[in-house]
Amino acid sequence: MIDAKVPKGKLSEKWDNCLDGLKLISPNNKRKYKVIVVGTGLAGASASATMAELGYQVESFSFHDSPRRAHSVAAQGGINAAKNYRGDGDSIHRLFYDTIKGGDFRSREANVFRLAQISNNIIDQCVAQGVPFAREYGGLLDNRSFGGALVSRTFYSRGQTGQQLLLGAYGALNRQIYAGKIDHHSRSEMLDIVVDDGRAKGIVVRNLITGEMTTHLADAVVLATGGYSNLFYLSTNAAGCNVTATYRAYKRGASFANPCYTQIHPTCIPMNHKGQSKLTLMSESLRNHGRIWVPQQADDKRAPEQIPEVERDYFLERKYPAYGNLSPRDISSRAVKQVCDEGRGVGELGQSVYLDFGEAIERLGMESIKEYYGNLFDMYEHITDENPYQTPMRIYPAAHYTMGGLWVDYNLMSNLPGLFVIGEANFSDHGANRLGASALMQGLADGYFILPQTIGDYLAGATPYDESANSSDIKASAEALAKESSERIERLLSIGKSSSSGQGSRSVRSLHQSLGEIMWNHCGMTRNSEGLTTALDQLSSLKEEFWKTALVHGESGNLNQNLEQAGRVADFIDFSQLMCRDALAREESCGGHFREEHQEQGEAARDDKNFSHVAAWQYQGEGNPPTLEQEPLKFDELKAVKRSYQ
Repeated sequence: MIDAKVPKGKLSEKWDNCLDGLKLISPNNKRKYKVIVVGTGLAGASASATMAELGYQVESFSFHDSPRRAHSVAAQGGINAAKNYRGDGDSIHRLFYDTIKGGDFRSREANVFRLAQISNNIIDQCVAQGVPFAREYGGLLDNRSFGGALVSRTFYSRGQTGQQLLLGAYGALNRQIYAGKIDHHSRSEMLDIVVDDGRAKGIVVRNLITGEMTTHLADAVVLATGGYSNLFYLSTNAAGCNVTATYRAYKRGASFANPCYTQIHPTCIPMNHKGQSKLTLMSESLRNHGRIWVPQQADDKRAPEQIPEVERDYFLERKYPAYGNLSPRDISSRAVKQVCDEGRGVGELGQSVYLDFGEAIERLGMESIKEYYGNLFDMYEHITDENPYQTPMRIYPAAHYTMGGLWVDYNLMSNLPGLFVIGEANFSDHGANRLGASALMQGLADGYFILPQTIGDYLAGATPYDESANSSDIKASAEALAKESSERIERLLSIGKSSSSGQGSRSVRSLHQSLGEIMWNHCGMTRNSEGLTTALDQLSSLKEEFWKTALVHGESGNLNQNLEQAGRVADFIDFSQLMCRDALAREESCGGHFREEHQEQGEAARDDKNFSHVAAWQYQGEGNPPTLEQEPLKFDELKAVKRSYQ
């Protein structure tokens, strides 16, 4: 039975009560404990740096050539905090409420309140590191608005906030690496979790340059490996982002929570041809000054400047007047899809809408808009060869973020003791829909302020790992897992070798494209029972086809990116089946999970009586259906009301 271990007491006191009740380890004893951290994005880098500073031995792993290549670098718009510098009525409670409401009341109340509490500390930490947040003329930190909020609480560095925050965390990480407190491994991909006596004790890693398979043992393992949006093939994520680490942990006993909760971001550069390998995000911050519209009439092929104001439909402002163009992402994305389905989409394929800055440029001047968004406008022009200062941007929704992830308790530990999960890799804070500028907030809250405190409570009850005195049993178990991973690698390389051509017939990329089409069509912005059932059948066939026809070149003993991709796509196919099962079982609409059978006047219709819970799935072996455990969601501070942004 899963236990969230939420502390007792008033909501505002739970985090303090938790800290007061944690077991402590003396500074001299911390160095006896070793922690493995997989991932060097905002969550992983900040956690590694902070734990090393506290005195723990830390071993960090990244499949990138440098920690600063982590996908956190791609975050653009900003990071939320309840500082209330604008004096517009913001508070910790209001940030908490907006986040719970934004997630459609499908997140754990205590975790979200803690996130709001810690948000202000994050800004102080980053300013102390020298992160160059935008400032007003008088020198105070500036704020702007993001979706789902009626206040300005988002701190930003033009359109590259993630990059600047990651540089801060990267600097802290490097300081500990050069101090000898962190042993860092670049170009190393985690392929399995070592479990001994029911506890996570290490990982199996493949060196992506040499192909060498190694095992690394420790007292605890932390996964900070991001989300799984790339299963859609076309997404805003970097091409290397994958589900392998969390999916392999799931297969070793960690529960996977709410895998069907995926976020489609409304403002992305639309697909122009089928040969594209990814899509590009246009920050939500653009909606502060950009207005979204389409022609009122279907099949209107006129250029945007030829369409008069009276013939334009600013549909978000019309449907959601209180929030307008800054309505939450799930609602905005479905609204964009609806007008395009009506035949009012623009562009050659009719699969985009306009994001227009004409009014803002006229009101504020071009130089002012450049100060806010200059690098974003440059990026858009570089990709599309269209000048957004002169003609409206064209945007369309794309897969962007995943709210689902490995289940964790209040201390961020999974149901597999010793395995901690932070950042986007866990499920804990965003419910069925994440508000903009909250991902960076969660990653840094988990890494800088929560995990370094709570992991000590677990380690204090364990005997420190001693490699010299380590039992032969755990070593043998780890070596057996490494052999199993090596055999899987060889199996991938052997696909199709018995055929007449001696090799597979379909590229891994084309199989990934087929997976993306299945998932986008049946488990994307909208879902229904018939489509999800069809998807499960198609995924079963695709899995069989993959293991018969995938074309995997090269050898395992050197750099082989085709082999890397094959392993990740194989995991995506398996994981997609779990995602569709979860979407099929959740007979309601909430946030980004929109079941067409469950709606009221085109809006999501929750079923709080039957589905106010976290769905935690447990692996039962190859070929067997997973089992489902439920963590009931209780709201002591708030009432789960119907979500409205009108």
